[in-house]
Amino acid sequence: MSTTRWITEMGMGVDVRGRDYTKAARRAVFDALRHSSLNLFNAAGKSRDDMHVNVMIGCAEPDAVDLEAVAEEVPYGVVTVRAERGGLNVPPIDADGTGGVTIACAAILVGFPD
Repeated sequence: MSTTRWITEMGMGVDVRGRDYTKAARRAVFDALRHSSLNLFNAAGKSRDDMHVNVMIGCAEPDAVDLEAVAEEVPYGVVTVRAERGGLNVPPIDADGTGGVTIACAAILVGFPD
């Protein structure tokens, strides 16, 4: 089934001390979703539950992201999440080498079936 993309949203999430890639990814999705209020669907005869929502996460360790947990951030539609290499790890400043900042980026692509 092909879809036509209607919306692209971007967000960034950070875990400041825990190096938790899932937490940073969830915050990136939360950030992207909170930048929009989409009122065009009703005018176009579409339902928010008909949306196909593709979430792309960029982080330094994509295998460390719990994709199902990230999908829970999206309240509507058919949700697919994938993680790939990207984002940023900022080195720790703690003397014991712990901490550091983990940054994840999210792109949310919303489409409807043709």
